[in-house]
Amino acid sequence: MSSSLFRIATYNIHKGVQGMGPVRRLEIHNIGHAVEQLDADVVCLQEVRKLHRQEEKYFKRWPELPQAEFLAPEGYESVYRTNATTAHGEHGNALLSRWPVVSHAHEDVSDHRFEQRGLLHVHVQVDRKPIHVIVMHLGLIAGSRLRQVERLGQYIEREIPKKEALVVAGDLNDWGCKLRPAMNKLGLRDFVGERQFTFPSRLPLTQLDFVYSRGLEPVGVHIPRGRIWWRMSDHLPLIAEFQL
Repeated sequence: MSSSLFRIATYNIHKGVQGMGPVRRLEIHNIGHAVEQLDADVVCLQEVRKLHRQEEKYFKRWPELPQAEFLAPEGYESVYRTNATTAHGEHGNALLSRWPVVSHAHEDVSDHRFEQRGLLHVHVQVDRKPIHVIVMHLGLIAGSRLRQVERLGQYIEREIPKKEALVVAGDLNDWGCKLRPAMNKLGLRDFVGERQFTFPSRLPLTQLDFVYSRGLEPVGVHIPRGRIWWRMSDHLPLIAEFQL
């Protein structure tokens, strides 16, 4: 891959399991192969399990490593932080990077006690260029999402130098792109034009997954499609490319 091109992918992996009850199936191994095929410099993941005691007992091939480490291709660094703790385990956001990770941080952006949400901020060094990547998975309630974007803005203002490149990526649960004006006010832009439908993966009808940026020149965006992809998660991955 050209060092002047920066490719970033965002993917909600649905905790590595598809289906419900006794017919559910383990997809984390297939997702591992899929992440390699994305060939992205940075992969932003949501709904990543650190552990789940019941699923470990149910699935004989449950990975021994936490999912973020398990999914990292050879040569990539993995960063994971928990958003939600449940009776049987915990899950959150993760970032996989083929470039050196300089630092990382996490901030709780939960809007109410029924949804535990957080942002993961990772500073990577790409050909001597600092790039800040924030991974998010926003809430299910419209008002919560707006307040979480406000919290995002406060975090950016406090923690990220204005002259350094920034990418915000993840499952924003933004039906109808209603958060775009609020994101634009933060100086962040996405790929406006043809809608990039990512959900539901089998018959995509809307875009819930986004990549917003500042300080990078957008080149293109695309989504892998087909049966192999819709079997792995209820979301399709979204891949964005930038010129450095």
